[in-house]
Amino acid sequence: MRDSAVLHIKGRVVVGPDAGGSAWDMDIRDELWVVDGKITYDRPTAARDVRTVEGWVLPGLVDAHCHVGLDTHGAVDDSTSEKQALTERDAGALLLRDAGSPADTRWIDDRDDLPRIIRAGRHIARTKRYIRNYAHEIEPEELVAYVAREARRGDGWVKLVGDWIDRERGDLAACWPRAAAEAAIAEAHRLGARVTAHCFAEETLAPLVEAGIDCVEHATGLTEETIPLFAERGVAIVPTLVNIATFPKLAMAGEERFPRWADHMRRLHDRRYDTVRAAYDAGVPIYTGTDAGGSLPHGLVGLEVAELVKAGIPATAALSAATWGARAWLGRPGLTEGASADLVVYESDPRADVRVLTAPRRVVLRGRVIC
Repeated sequence: MRDSAVLHIKGRVVVGPDAGGSAWDMDIRDELWVVDGKITYDRPTAARDVRTVEGWVLPGLVDAHCHVGLDTHGAVDDSTSEKQALTERDAGALLLRDAGSPADTRWIDDRDDLPRIIRAGRHIARTKRYIRNYAHEIEPEELVAYVAREARRGDGWVKLVGDWIDRERGDLAACWPRAAAEAAIAEAHRLGARVTAHCFAEETLAPLVEAGIDCVEHATGLTEETIPLFAERGVAIVPTLVNIATFPKLAMAGEERFPRWADHMRRLHDRRYDTVRAAYDAGVPIYTGTDAGGSLPHGLVGLEVAELVKAGIPATAALSAATWGARAWLGRPGLTEGASADLVVYESDPRADVRVLTAPRRVVLRGRVIC
């Protein structure tokens, strides 16, 4: 589509919750227009070059936990980063929260054909307590300085590794003393950044929430004791269920050396759906993320939405976790008047079957039909 062309989207445009209705009422419109890359609900006058696209329309999907610029060995080159971003785009994920990467991907911001990225800088981990070549590996007395550094490098987020296997203990264990975490989170907030943390274990969660953390990734260790704390303080979780599905394989690989850890990982996996549903029922904010870019491929956000539904979250809430709700949480617009036209068109109603998210009919990015 030429930049001067007008795009007419017809069908059912699912804008989001109806501000004037109940919690379950949706604002669904029959059409929208794209003029100069922006959304409008007013029919343009004297439009000569009009392209029409029909279907069910959602805001561009959000993968709120992925890693562009990273693979199993660490940072990747720009060509590989480009392929990762293109894979996300073609799957309809047009807004990515990059939850830690050692690669510099700022050049992506200059590409109109690639998704928008909100970066959390590089992971910050305890020395020898995370995947090699991924993170800054430091000690607690250095945590505040490194958080300040990544807060300035990122796009309003900082990523900590909250727990990992302790080889002496033979199981998951927290990485940071409470005082160090409190000081680091306070410093990030002073600099205008929010803080999230990789957490698998139960014992890691309450101290981080009480220290003021804003979000927890994976959150497999949530229990009936800690879920109310998350809900009370509005701490979000990004469950990454497509990643948690790999726990049995990880446990099998490490069972000989660390049987206690392997058993723990299996138990966390076995109750993953119950954990997520209990968090939802308690009112904990939940958003979609895939953890793509480490051991998992990109482009899995549709499968993650289906996993949330499998956990017992209603389809509309699961869609919100990947669209209008996630965009509001990240401070980015959806299908609002004047917003950039970042949207995905589907063959059928995604509320009836969220699996349609894995097969976009059209992807529109910055007002241009990409695929």
